Amino acid sequence: MSDKFLCLFIIVLGQTVWGQNQERIIINGKIASNTYDLEGVYVVNAETENMVTTNADGTFSIRAKAGDTLVFSSIQFKENRTLLTAENFSDLNFTVKLSLVIHQLQEVIVRNYANINAVSLGIIPQGQKSYTEAERKLHTATALNPTANAGGVAGGSISADPFLNFLSGRTAMLKKEVAVEKKEFFMKLLESMFSLDHFVNRLSIPAEYVKGFEYYAVDNDKFTVVLNSKNKTSTEFLLGELAVKYKEILAIENK
Repeated sequence: MSDKFLCLFIIVLGQTVWGQNQERIIINGKIASNTYDLEGVYVVNAETENMVTTNADGTFSIRAKAGDTLVFSSIQFKENRTLLTAENFSDLNFTVKLSLVIHQLQEVIVRNYANINAVSLGIIPQGQKSYTEAERKLHTATALNPTANAGGVAGGSISADPFLNFLSGRTAMLKKEVAVEKKEFFMKLLESMFSLDHFVNRLSIPAEYVKGFEYYAVDNDKFTVVLNSKNKTSTEFLLGELAVKYKEILAIENK
């Protein structure tokens, strides 16, 4: 008798569990927040402990039924517990809004350590030449690579890239970029040392010709050497000489 009762109990229990599982269907939804990083958020059915994660666009699919609670959890979001209703299953735009976790700093201290730099940390060897972006491109395009192998020449060979860059005109183009970059650097340096008022009132350069005079000045190799030394007195003296010559050129052109 007890065996029959136990068998009947197992059958009823199995049917109950099967019936409960049948009640749960797939619900499709999406999370939303003030960020584009919506992937990898955990979505857990608190009743069944079934778990999925969101896709890159924040979408998810999980088996559930009305009355179940979905728990949304992630490092970057505050935990959200959403009680599902029957309407959620028919809503094609079922969306759960999540709030970002904001870690507020109490204090930020910025210190300038003059002796700590890339050289002192061993990142860059001491005395190594530093390149600007344009100079680095030119160096790469023209540098010979002794480890390259172009045809198995005994003792190694050199890369053919510099030769090809020369023939294609790339080297010439990169040299122009370096020249333009240097001019821009000297222009900014010159404008940081002398104001517009200095050019107009001290050097008597018409305001509309000041920019042209600056280009004229930085085209002078002797002047750029003095300018780069950041010696304002010497720079101002030479600038005055160039201003006289530039005004003579303007006078001839405006005749």
